[in-house]
Amino acid sequence: MTTAVRKPDLEALEARADRIREHIVEMCSGPEGGHLGGSMSSVEILVALFFHVMNINPADAEGKDRDVFVLSKGHSAMALYATLAERGYFPPEEIPAFCRPGSRLATHGNVAVPGVEFATGSLGHGLALANGVAWAQRKAGTAKTFVLVGDGELQEGSVWEAAQVGRAFDAGNLVVVVDANDFQQTGSVHEVSDGAPPAQRWSGFGWHTVETDGHDLPGLCAALEDAAASGEPTAVVCRTVKGNGAGLLAGRAVSHFVRLDAAKRRRVEAGMRRGGQGRG
Repeated sequence: MTTAVRKPDLEALEARADRIREHIVEMCSGPEGGHLGGSMSSVEILVALFFHVMNINPADAEGKDRDVFVLSKGHSAMALYATLAERGYFPPEEIPAFCRPGSRLATHGNVAVPGVEFATGSLGHGLALANGVAWAQRKAGTAKTFVLVGDGELQEGSVWEAAQVGRAFDAGNLVVVVDANDFQQTGSVHEVSDGAPPAQRWSGFGWHTVETDGHDLPGLCAALEDAAASGEPTAVVCRTVKGNGAGLLAGRAVSHFVRLDAAKRRRVEAGMRRGGQGRG
C-alpha cells in the first residue's frame, strides 16, 4: 500500500532534483541529444513521486504490492532514467551511455531498464495502460498507479476514452499527473490547438481534480499525497515550465529537443547554477 503521509525532507528532495537535472544535461550532451524541455519540466514531479509518495523498493522492482508509475509522455524518458538511477534502480554511472550503441537507455522508455514499466512514446496510450494496471491492483490489494501525461498529449482522443473508462471503473487508486508546461513540439499548446484548461476537462469527465505549481516541492508533495488518498480517480494538474532550470532555454519551444555541444552545455550549466528556473 502507499506509505503513510510524512513530512517531506525538502532539502534532500531539492538536492535530488538538482542531481537529476545534471544527469539530463549529461544525456543531452551525447551525440544523439535528447528531449530536454519536457524532461526538465517534470523533474520535481518525479522526485516527489519516487522519493516521497510512492511505495516502491528498488531491490524488488517487480514486487507485487508496489505502486506503479507509467510515463505516458515517453519522450521525457531521460528524466525517468535519471530519477531511477538516483533512486537506486541502476547505477548512475550508466547515464553517460544514453543512446550509445549497446546501451539500454533508449530515447523512449525501455522496459529493459529496472523501474520502467512500459515502453511508451506514441502519445495518448499511457492512461489506458494505467487503467489496466489499476484494475488489477484493486483485485489484488491496495497499491496505486500514477501516470504522467503532457498537456500537448491531451489532444489525443484516446486520453479521454481512457479517462471515461477510469471514471466508469471508479478507479480510486489511479492518479493522473499532467505536466502542463504549455508547449508541444511545434509551439505553444494554445497556439497549436487551444481548448478548455486541463483542470476543467478532467473535472468534466468526473475526475477529482487539483492544480498545483509543478516546481514547488512542498505543494507538489501535498497535492500528490491528497490525490493518492482521495479514494476516487484524481488528476493533478501541475503548472510547469518547459526546460525548467536550463537557463535561456527555459520556457521556450526550442528546448523540446536539443543536442548540447560544449559551449551550449556550459551556458545551460551556468543558468542552472544561477537558479535559472524562472517562468520564462
